Amino acid sequence: MPPRVALAALLLLAAAGAQAAPRKTASDDAPAPALLQRIAALALKQVDFGSVSLLPVRFAGSRIAGPIEESGKVIYCVTGHMYGRTFGKPEKPKVVLRYEADRLTVLDDDEVCTGHRTRPFPELDALGNAR
Repeated sequence: MPPRVALAALLLLAAAGAQAAPRKTASDDAPAPALLQRIAALALKQVDFGSVSLLPVRFAGSRIAGPIEESGKVIYCVTGHMYGRTFGKPEKPKVVLRYEADRLTVLDDDEVCTGHRTRPFPELDALGNAR
C-alpha cells in the first residue's frame, strides 16, 4: 500500500472515530421558566414598557439576552417592540436587569448589552398583551 493511501486511510479512520465535543446551545443556559416570568413582570413595571400609559399598548418581537456574566454579576437585557402610543412606528423599550441572590434589580447601564446574542422572549409578549 503506497504511503499516501495509508495516510488517507488513517486520517479517514481517525475522523470517523473522533467524537465531536457536544455543542452548547442557547437553551442550555436559558433561565428557568419561573425566572423568565419574573423578568417579564419586572420589565412591564418600567415606564419605558408602558406601565403608566393611558393608551393601550401591544408587544411583539420581544427579545432577551442573558445570562451575561459581567464583573461577577449576572445580567439580563430585555428589549421589545411596543405598539400603540405612536402611529405606525413601534417604540423600542429596553431594560437591563441584574440577578443576584434570587433578586432582580434594574440597572441603568445599556452598554453591557451591546454585542450579546438575543433570543425570542414570548413570555414578555404574552404577559404584556394580556393586561
